[in-house]
Amino acid sequence: MRWLRQVAPYVHAFRGRTFVVAFGGEMVAERVRFASFIHDINLLAALEIRLVLVPGARPQIEAELKARGARSRYAQGLRITDDAALMAVKQAAGVLRIEIEAVLSQGLPRSPMAGAQIRVNSGNFITARPIGVRKGVDFLYAGAVRKVDALAIRGALDAGELVLVAHVGYSPTGEVFILPGEVEDFARGRVAENVAVALHADKLLLFTDKLPVDRRDQVISELTAQEADALARKGKVTAQTARTLEHAVRALAGGVGRAHLVSRRMPGSLLLELFTQTGVGTMITADTLEKLRPARIEDVGGMLALIEPLEADGTLVKRSRELLEAEIGNFLVVEHDGIIRGCAALYPFGEDKSAEFACLAVAPEYRDAGYGERLLLACQDRAKALKLRKLFALTTHAAHWFIEQGFRPGDVDTLPSQRQALYNWRRGSKVFFKRI
Repeated sequence: MRWLRQVAPYVHAFRGRTFVVAFGGEMVAERVRFASFIHDINLLAALEIRLVLVPGARPQIEAELKARGARSRYAQGLRITDDAALMAVKQAAGVLRIEIEAVLSQGLPRSPMAGAQIRVNSGNFITARPIGVRKGVDFLYAGAVRKVDALAIRGALDAGELVLVAHVGYSPTGEVFILPGEVEDFARGRVAENVAVALHADKLLLFTDKLPVDRRDQVISELTAQEADALARKGKVTAQTARTLEHAVRALAGGVGRAHLVSRRMPGSLLLELFTQTGVGTMITADTLEKLRPARIEDVGGMLALIEPLEADGTLVKRSRELLEAEIGNFLVVEHDGIIRGCAALYPFGEDKSAEFACLAVAPEYRDAGYGERLLLACQDRAKALKLRKLFALTTHAAHWFIEQGFRPGDVDTLPSQRQALYNWRRGSKVFFKRI
């Protein structure tokens, strides 16, 4: 039941939001993995999330060219799309669209798609222009996005349809151009980026083969746009990952809410990234997700969720919602991605030039992230601003932690007289002091 409760806030938050999802033709070619992905898409649609899918088609295009006895030609990292390549792309894109629509139309009883009523709209949403001649090379039917018909896409989404956008665009003169002209591994990313920006999408989800990792080879779960841009420029990630990061950064600059890099090789990665607290991919945001700030009345529910388990095991003294609301001005919180992950209070005793550091609570999965230490330092700074000279804390379970933070053991009779009068001898809390 705990995991279901963790999912519930995301379900409510995502309903009615617009997600643009880009994936490669490799995923479509892997039948079992693609079927699982479509089941996940079906679940998102059932949760009333507005979905735009942007598929790539590189392996399908290469297979079609090979069948026609033609070969790909590239220059300056771009595909030269001649008549033969254009016909291959048209064929591959058409077959791909039909295959995706067929999988989305499944509805067998006792299957993950049972009861699904997904209507797919795959209109001509992209106006394109030719890349033209660059450094003496004519790229022919290779094109770039000129305009996204956001009004038409929104209309389809408003009608409850899932929108499918191919990396093919059309000119006002009726010509067809392959978008955006780059090697197709990246074409879907550029189109998805443009679509997400035009729609002011809440999320852009980009499937990739390799996620950015840190020095310990662990997936980097969160990046700001500035950090992602620096990572892409430093050359410490693969070319594909760097290009995907660039799409994400540009999308955020264009007003997209969040961008996520998701591994296509991990089963269920889409749902795990969206509906778990830590995710399994890399989330990129315009600014940092983490904020340490004064608590507000609307934070009380999240604070109680942290405090109540600690009250139940005797770590904290019980506080009612009414008391928390009355004392909200004494509290600081750490907010991570809109959810309260930690809180602490500072109660000044001006006549004694001291303050009590109290009610420290951090979500279990974030207790190694330094949130407790950050809350303590913030409370110390608040106490210094009040021209107080020392902090004290009472604890039954965290004596070692307070010693590690520079506190020293003390006696009850050294507490301010007001606080001594409230001391609960039955709890037998240990007293610690710290000069600031």
